[in-house]
Amino acid sequence: MSAEHPSPSPTAALLRLRVTAEADLGALSRVLERFQNLNVVPRRVVAEMGSGDVLYIQVDIVGMAEERLSLIVAKLNQALSIRDAYWHAV
Repeated sequence: MSAEHPSPSPTAALLRLRVTAEADLGALSRVLERFQNLNVVPRRVVAEMGSGDVLYIQVDIVGMAEERLSLIVAKLNQALSIRDAYWHAV
């Protein structure tokens, strides 16, 4: 007798947002407010200051549609202090 495991739904996938921003006091809050507006709590958030006044932000999300995260990335890439934002499945 074998147990079958249902395949995870696409919205259950772990998605990782990566952002490179200027070392601005509001950069981290600008990234996180996108999720707060949707009432979504990230699984994990990591922010690290790099050399040359660059802030690296990583946000792990579970249960969000890829299309919605793509819209968040597009909006973040329009912000002045954001140098680059993209996401990928983990």
